[in-house]
Amino acid sequence: MNSYLTPDGYGTGELTEKRSRFIGQIWPVENEDEARAHIEETRKRYYDARHNCWCYLLRDGATRYGDDGEPQGTAGQPMLNVLAGREITGACCVVTRYFGGVLLGAGGLVRAYSAAAKLALDAAGVRRMALWKSLLLPCSYPMFERIKRLLEEYEAVIEDTDFGADVLITALLRADLAPDFSIALTELSAGTVSAEDMGESFRGVKIN
Repeated sequence: MNSYLTPDGYGTGELTEKRSRFIGQIWPVENEDEARAHIEETRKRYYDARHNCWCYLLRDGATRYGDDGEPQGTAGQPMLNVLAGREITGACCVVTRYFGGVLLGAGGLVRAYSAAAKLALDAAGVRRMALWKSLLLPCSYPMFERIKRLLEEYEAVIEDTDFGADVLITALLRADLAPDFSIALTELSAGTVSAEDMGESFRGVKIN
């Protein structure tokens, strides 16, 4: 199965720019029906707002956006660029604007809508959907920091660390990176440390 990044859950963020209030929201979605339901729900909730601009990117390749009355290219597309720049898919983002009476200009609008989308994504966090291996790595205390850095280099997620007579690390590692990681671990430890494979599953793991 493919590995991909998606929001870890619902996220929202807000900013004010020259008295205009921008409210960003993001959701993980599986299809266009889900995305459009979130857009309509937001329009109803913020019915008194001047604009409810939106975008979504789906795993099947569907990509849509709407400026909802803002000048073309100043809202939906910049929001989409934020998500695409972070390689996010399976996501729907809506930014609501309450007009503050001061025109922002095209550049100001692009910056504000982009910032609101980024705040929402940062609040939601990101998870990687992938085939993950669960590993147990016993190591000596002198080797611990070096192995920890190696795990980070291979985008592994450390779930637990037990400090006993030796250190026992429980980590999740993407299955596609496992062969290279095994070679690197052998080289790093001169063959004294090996990872025990505790099984694998396709799942989402929060990475930030």
